[in-house]
Amino acid sequence: MKIQVYYEDTDCGGVVYHSNYLNFCERARSELFFQKGLSPHKGDEFFVVKKIEANYIKPARFADVLDIKTELIGVKNTSLIMEQNIYKDEEHLFSMRVTVVFLKKMKPSRIPQELMVIFNEN
Repeated sequence: MKIQVYYEDTDCGGVVYHSNYLNFCERARSELFFQKGLSPHKGDEFFVVKKIEANYIKPARFADVLDIKTELIGVKNTSLIMEQNIYKDEEHLFSMRVTVVFLKKMKPSRIPQELMVIFNEN
């Protein structure tokens, strides 16, 4: 998924503020669902972030066009582990490993098979 860095994403020096990398990755994960006509949130069923490991490699700046790539690297009954990387052209700027848990009625629940379609062909 491509995203452009807006002024609101940056600090006073024009560098992307650290928490916005997490926002960019969140948008990319949501977009995986939207591209398949699905939603990551349906009534009382949704995914929540359990764990994040982030590595800030190089800064992104105002007006940069970034490419966020998401790869599924692990599946358990109630959780997914994904690797997300942000690039500017071919330059690697950020990497993140995120664990998300599927909740139903606010309790961990088996991930429905129909939601796993988001990772086919991605």
